[in-house]
Amino acid sequence: MKKTVIPTPKTEPAEAALPIAAANVPVASTPELTPGQLAELKTRAAKADEHWDRLLRTAADLDNFKKRAARERIEAAQSANVALLLKLLPVLDHFEMAQATTQTAEAPQSGIASLQAGIAMIQQQLKGVLAGAGLEEIDANGKPFDPMLHEAVSQLETDDAPEGQVVQQIRKGYKLRDRLLRPAAVVVAKKPSASPAA
Repeated sequence: MKKTVIPTPKTEPAEAALPIAAANVPVASTPELTPGQLAELKTRAAKADEHWDRLLRTAADLDNFKKRAARERIEAAQSANVALLLKLLPVLDHFEMAQATTQTAEAPQSGIASLQAGIAMIQQQLKGVLAGAGLEEIDANGKPFDPMLHEAVSQLETDDAPEGQVVQQIRKGYKLRDRLLRPAAVVVAKKPSASPAA
């Protein structure tokens, strides 16, 4: 018997299956830069690097400035505290001397009189140091009640003072320059309530 060979169609590779027009399409390539354009790009890149370095230096300078300012604020506060403490040390010394005087006083009357005089001098010295640091006493007696400077702890019914006037200061108040440190604790006058008819 004779063998019959059936011809099979030839398959071409995938590339060959593409139309010829597609094979001739040019691939996008980078455009050629002129020497002038290349020089301009290099100049801009150098300026960008320079600006970046300047930004980094400025950021570092700002960070250093913040750290230095914080350190200087702390040092200023510490030196102010040192100066105030140095002014208060003689007051402490005088209190200790007054205490020693009370323990060694021979004549009781003369000892008490000298102790009172010594304490009055120490008080004046302490007030002078604190006033030099900017501390002011708030004098509330006989003044109209001011909620910005006074703290009313009670009211007193009286005809001797107008309503809302401070009739008694229980504790002194203090300001440091324009800032209130402690309000004065006061008793404020109010009109007497009408007595019920008997």
